[in-house]
Amino acid sequence: MKHAKVANEIIKGSMTSATIHSGRRLMGNIAKHPVLVFGLGVAAGYLVYKYRKEIVSSTTKVVDAGKDFVLQQKENLEDIIAETKE
Repeated sequence: MKHAKVANEIIKGSMTSATIHSGRRLMGNIAKHPVLVFGLGVAAGYLVYKYRKEIVSSTTKVVDAGKDFVLQQKENLEDIIAETKE
């Protein structure tokens, strides 16, 4: 079950990356209008402030899931190495 949670977080990260990549052209057009840049900054700041607790908790969950995944893979690798030595 832990693998499914880690996989979901990885999928969320890749979707975010794809969204950012596709939004480059849009941001290039917005950057030509300083008032829009300021307005977007204010809106983004407001949303980050409003949802700061959720952002911190979800980030903590992702970091913990990543640590658990790495430790589990390390244990699996140690088991494989021990089996090959036998």
